Amino acid sequence: MAEAILQLTENGLYCPVGDFYIDPWRPVTRAVITHAHSDHARPGSNRYLTSPSGVAPLRLRVGTGPRIVAQPFGKVLDLNGVHLSLHPAGHLLGSAQVCVEYRGEVWVVSGDYKVDADRTCEAFELLRCHTFITESTFGLPIFRWRPQEQIFAEINQWWEQNQEQGRTSILLGYTLGKAQRLLSGLDASRGPILTHGAVQRYVDIYRRAGIDLPPTLYAGSDASKLHRGKALVIAPPSAAASTGWLRKFGPSSLALASGWMQIRGTRRRRAVDRGFVLSDHADWDGLLSTIRATGAERIGVTHGYIGTLVRYLSEKGIDAYAIPTRYEEEPIEVAIENDDLASEAIISDSENGDESPAEGQSDMSVSPIDSFSDEQG
Repeated sequence: MAEAILQLTENGLYCPVGDFYIDPWRPVTRAVITHAHSDHARPGSNRYLTSPSGVAPLRLRVGTGPRIVAQPFGKVLDLNGVHLSLHPAGHLLGSAQVCVEYRGEVWVVSGDYKVDADRTCEAFELLRCHTFITESTFGLPIFRWRPQEQIFAEINQWWEQNQEQGRTSILLGYTLGKAQRLLSGLDASRGPILTHGAVQRYVDIYRRAGIDLPPTLYAGSDASKLHRGKALVIAPPSAAASTGWLRKFGPSSLALASGWMQIRGTRRRRAVDRGFVLSDHADWDGLLSTIRATGAERIGVTHGYIGTLVRYLSEKGIDAYAIPTRYEEEPIEVAIENDDLASEAIISDSENGDESPAEGQSDMSVSPIDSFSDEQG
């Protein structure tokens, strides 16, 4: 049997012929990154390759030291005969699937993806392949999403009800991706929208990428006091633990937007008043329909409910196998925080929230695409 194009190593998924890793767990020489959430983009590697719109979020994640190469979607890079290309994954701005072709055999690594429409990122692109490596974050039949328009309508109604009761609406969501999607669905005519400093950094990145988002104000002390009882505030889940930060908004109602809200009891465990089921991942039906549509002969399952999905596919006569990760089948509370971890290093808000997020401090420089494959540095 021929050697597999992609192999699991102690550093993560590796292509021996092309000599690169995809979303490695440890520092490596060459890392191809699907997106900048912390369970996929780890700091410390020498060179990174990602999509053009993924560069700025990745730079905030990995720091100013390493090279970051921007590879346009659909462009093919030849690495020792291995043809590497990136294609939209629909998870968040710049998120990519990685297509690896060698001697006529095509493998696709999905990264995190969703197939639903989302005006804040590039739409998912279906790729035909021989082997498809899929995520399985919500790989259980209980996870089936309602149309996002219904969820946004409920969020706006909740905001209006809070205003009638003189309460500030505080909406928690992952700093990168979820927060911007939530912002895009808000009815800005209802009142002012405030953002936590960590959220605003990524909002700025989205706006520079041409994503149309409603106007926002930084949730510092002055704006928070001025708009008490009227504003909706978007913040990361970690902000809920800061009682001093929450206190400045006066009477408030706390909500969390996450796919994990589909599970009964999650709202109580997270100590929030309201939960909205909105996910940036494919649900059970989305996973299955995508797997079928790729036409793949073999399915690798990773990142999530791996065993459940592998068993289901195997029972359907599909050649499926598990690809373990460090993040599989985590407790709900850990999973909710996972995508939020990337923001922790850049959260500058004090308990009183007086420090506004500084712009222009991160090096957003991009290296030439040839520098990913050269032998230097």
